[in-house]
Amino acid sequence: MMKALFLQPPSQGGNDGGARARYQARREIRSFRYPTWLAQSAALVPGSKLVDATPARIGMDTILPLAKDYDLVVMHSSQVSFSNDAKVAAALKEQNPALKIGVVGARVAVDPAGSLETAPAIDFVGRNEFDYTIKDVAEGRAFRDIDGLSFRNAEGIIVHNAERPALEDMDRLPFVTELYRRDLKIEDYFVGHLRHPYISFHTGRGCESLCSFCLLPQTVGGHKYRVRSADHVAEEVAYCQKAFPQVREYFFEDDTFTDNLPRAEEIARRLGKLGVTWSCNAKANVPCDTLKVMKDNGLRLLVVGYESSCSKILHNIRKGVQIDTARHFTKDCHKLGILIHGTFILGLPGETRESIQETIRFATEINPHTIQVSLATPYPGTRLHREATENGWFDTADAELTGERGVHIAPLGYPHLAHSEIYDSIETFYKSFYLRGSKIGSIVWDMIRTSGMTKWHLREGVGFARFLSAPKSAC
Repeated sequence: MMKALFLQPPSQGGNDGGARARYQARREIRSFRYPTWLAQSAALVPGSKLVDATPARIGMDTILPLAKDYDLVVMHSSQVSFSNDAKVAAALKEQNPALKIGVVGARVAVDPAGSLETAPAIDFVGRNEFDYTIKDVAEGRAFRDIDGLSFRNAEGIIVHNAERPALEDMDRLPFVTELYRRDLKIEDYFVGHLRHPYISFHTGRGCESLCSFCLLPQTVGGHKYRVRSADHVAEEVAYCQKAFPQVREYFFEDDTFTDNLPRAEEIARRLGKLGVTWSCNAKANVPCDTLKVMKDNGLRLLVVGYESSCSKILHNIRKGVQIDTARHFTKDCHKLGILIHGTFILGLPGETRESIQETIRFATEINPHTIQVSLATPYPGTRLHREATENGWFDTADAELTGERGVHIAPLGYPHLAHSEIYDSIETFYKSFYLRGSKIGSIVWDMIRTSGMTKWHLREGVGFARFLSAPKSAC
């Protein structure tokens, strides 16, 4: 077994989105999410070490000496972080020329050859679902015999092995939270809409929806929802209760936890018996009966992707949920006391000045507890990227997705709607939603009634104020 270091490298310019996030860019308010995919792979390799540099405030001066202590380094990269990660790989190689370096994640899954060609210090990439691919590498198997691997052979030729079948028996995977306990400090991870400290992990992989913009199902997760058993999920939560007694909330990272309603209810009942508070991602179409079961068994909050209130846009992106359904679902959540963190996207195909204003009005009408507004980002490997390329929607010549310091830009523009106007609409959206007396009052009330959350809300408020007051640049 090779001595393996699993590394989330220090991020460029404070980019906190990282390889693990759906929107891989620096957000308006800083947050840190667990490196779940990388940790899951590390959990399969005995004696491995996981380092998540940015949340732990670890710099390259600490990382580089580690190169001499390991035979193998595996890094999780993203489209926007790859150039920086390639530099990290080169620096590690200088410290230990014999070191084998591999990279995983959506970016290299989509373009393994280009990734290896532009980063000579990288020896291989694990494509798609890479857990057991990396396990085979760490066990010392010959690269040519490992499914799911692309690598540079002794002659410098890039070789692509056969695809590795997607994992069906998800209960085979060890608890990722055991790696958290061993190698991470959970207090380093925080997300504004979740209680701190929180823990997150997957109860399944894949998403049956076909949204054109969504990165993970179209690259590494797939469109088949493959799930862990309810027993396996409950056992991991029970383990966490003993290992992390300070945790105040569990968040399930599945692309859509509610794709399988009977299973969602079954897991909810198991969690209710454990007495934990939990949250998850959900579509805006969960029936009231299921919502009630979830709420009665500890559900606090749902993260819901509304994206837009324009039916044409929802059709264009293959969202699969109608506005009337989403409105009815939201009313049910309010009635049951389930909080919603609503996410919206500006600049999707079909966007107009009028549709932006319509979506802002819709958001204030349905009034989720908190919101996140993103810019339409055509990540390579997605249908949206193909459409943008074919239709000439990229406003910048090099199709960059972030600007300086890892901050999102608006890469798409249309003849009737410039990318700069789309970008400027984010500030309008946030101000229209949050700078209302009723919304300010609800947030203050949440601070008062929720023990321990005042500090985190104040931190977010300061970050949000800095975002609104900072000079804006769309490119």
